[in-house]
Amino acid sequence: MTLAVVLVSPKTPGNIGSAARAMLNMGAHDLRLVAPRCDHLDSGAVAMAVHAADLLRGAKIYPTLREALADRDLSVGTSARVRADLPTPQHPAQLRSLVRAATAPALVFGPEESGLNNADLEQCQVTVRIPTGDYASLNLAQAVLLVCYEFLQGQEEPAERVRKTATRQEMEAMYGHLHDTMQLIGYTDAVRARHTLRLWRALLDRALMSSAESRLFRGLLRQVQWKVQDAAQRGTAEPRPPVGEGGAAETGDTPEDAR
Repeated sequence: MTLAVVLVSPKTPGNIGSAARAMLNMGAHDLRLVAPRCDHLDSGAVAMAVHAADLLRGAKIYPTLREALADRDLSVGTSARVRADLPTPQHPAQLRSLVRAATAPALVFGPEESGLNNADLEQCQVTVRIPTGDYASLNLAQAVLLVCYEFLQGQEEPAERVRKTATRQEMEAMYGHLHDTMQLIGYTDAVRARHTLRLWRALLDRALMSSAESRLFRGLLRQVQWKVQDAAQRGTAEPRPPVGEGGAAETGDTPEDAR
């Protein structure tokens, strides 16, 4: 297992340096920064990193979270809040075997002042919450230390099987394909598309698809698109308009049942 720590839009050099040190303490070495708002090689960051300065210098910079997760087969978001339509945060112990069975997992941490937003958490298959007292706000480096400990050093036998699931790049391509197909067949419309796709993301991410399974699903979508477009060209059918209030996208019914 090669675990990556992804910091989304970190604000201060000291926090990045401290996070690098926490990673080294727990045996993690792949640091990824998404659109950082400071110089991660600032003297303050290097000072806080101490012996993890080389790890800090080797950090990779990405413009978007999607690109940072493209080669990961499991992404674990961090949040202390429950969000509608998104996976409920779980105790680290509940996710330990899942993370240890992955080949290339990523732990994703949000900006210091706000944490991960909904758009970031959409790209994470599961969400972890660190148990705390009434005051749940943790310093970024503290959060990195605790979560890395749970998944790298916490006492538990690793899962025996190695799970090779689709990368996030493959899954995001599949979700884009699904979005286009849903709109083509009138399963949803532009207003409801984001909410509907979140529900499908939650369902399909739980399946932990392999690369072959994601291609199989996209093959079905391509056939649906071809069938609708071919029928429309031959004048035998027209793509149906988006569903209205109480339609399939809202009720969970199939498009056929909703019409």
